[in-house]
Amino acid sequence: MEVSARPATLIDVARIVELYRPALDEQVALREAWSVAEGLAEPLDDTLRLLLSDDDSLLAVGLIDDVVFGFSWAQIAALLPQAGEEQLGVIRLVYVAEPAREVGVGESMLDLALTWLRERGISRFDAIVSPGHRLAKNFFESAGFSARRITMYRRDQDDG
Repeated sequence: MEVSARPATLIDVARIVELYRPALDEQVALREAWSVAEGLAEPLDDTLRLLLSDDDSLLAVGLIDDVVFGFSWAQIAALLPQAGEEQLGVIRLVYVAEPAREVGVGESMLDLALTWLRERGISRFDAIVSPGHRLAKNFFESAGFSARRITMYRRDQDDG
């Protein structure tokens, strides 16, 4: 069994859309606002094509024996002006389909993203993890990440 990761291509868009649906369900079960605040914009095909053409983003796929079982998205983000020219690498999404978890697919995609970001001079990294997603938290902690903030959320309910 060969586990690997590579930058995504247009050919991968349909498979990433297919994988995104269970990723969305998993995240929304933890946090309803994920789909409208941190997920991918609809229509997905258009968003994925835009990410593929964005020089500040890396959309990647994780494979087992050349079959796509996961996807990830890393992005370069600005820091505050006092950081000078330094930028931040943000691991926005890492998803691996259930039957392929815990065999290195996620690690391969994370390694690819960190290498890509480092090649662009990035040395500070964030990874976005939903509260209660213990597996994702453990995954990133095992790669040396630690929490630096908690984002609080509230939605007013319509009484009328």
